[in-house]
Amino acid sequence: MKRRGFAALVLAMATLGACAQQPADDAPDAAPKYPPQGRFLTVNGHRVHYVEKGSGPALVLIHGASGSLRDWTFGAVDRLARRYRVIAFDRPGLGYTPRIDRDGASIFEQADLFVAAAAQLDAPRPIVLGHSYGGAVALAWAVEHPDAVSGLVLVSAASQTWDTGLPLFYRVTSGPLGALANPAIAALAGQDRVQQAIASVFAPQPVPPGYAAHIGAELALRPDSLRENALQRAALKSGIARMVPRYPTMDVPVELLHGDADSTVGLQIHSVPTARQIPGANLVVLPGVGHAAQHVAAAQMDAAIDRVARRAGLR
Repeated sequence: MKRRGFAALVLAMATLGACAQQPADDAPDAAPKYPPQGRFLTVNGHRVHYVEKGSGPALVLIHGASGSLRDWTFGAVDRLARRYRVIAFDRPGLGYTPRIDRDGASIFEQADLFVAAAAQLDAPRPIVLGHSYGGAVALAWAVEHPDAVSGLVLVSAASQTWDTGLPLFYRVTSGPLGALANPAIAALAGQDRVQQAIASVFAPQPVPPGYAAHIGAELALRPDSLRENALQRAALKSGIARMVPRYPTMDVPVELLHGDADSTVGLQIHSVPTARQIPGANLVVLPGVGHAAQHVAAAQMDAAIDRVARRAGLR
């Protein structure tokens, strides 16, 4: 799985000295510009930031790496709230949900946290939708807590192991050098580079108007978030390896959507074999669509959610 998010581009920029020198402690505070959009609940002593809207069958949305629930509030929450009770969580260490521990939250720890959070919100068996890394968390939810999920929607989801090693960026930001490198990366990040990186995630489609201003990329560039994101990414492949043998035992409706132009999480590496391994899974291939299928193929995603709801007897 390749990760071509803005953070990797920022590291390359900093390494090559492509921007002016600036002290690390001059990094801007993202909180005043991008405050929490939702509410907080406490789950086993851990705060969780979430947005909730709408009524109907419960639908949990889980965002990907280097992101936050703002990816969902750009349009999906309001749109889906017309037919579903939508709950979007910030994953641990990202957005406004604090990290679980200093070693990085595994996909299983994140699933445990969200299962308990959903139950506390009186949504004990929601439909769970995950994008990219969030798809792996959704799968962990289903394999570890099969009685706490009604169905899955996996969008551009990381679901299989891959051959390449951990990219340099994540080795640096998750390792001992991160204490020095992460504040410098946060301070040196320029808006032009951030915009270019967002564009690379959407490619070959254009970035929707207003998305870059809404998403709050600075939240993911906070030093602690850079480290937590890197630690989670470093542990992802081993977590997926634990799940793959359990896919044939899954007994919930599963819909997969994946663009065949996705160069971040490859269709053939991930969703094609996963769709074969999960009984009854349905894969929709999106011709010419890149990694941001949750935005550029919103109608197809909404239709997949409706199919899961019908298959689960919720509609």
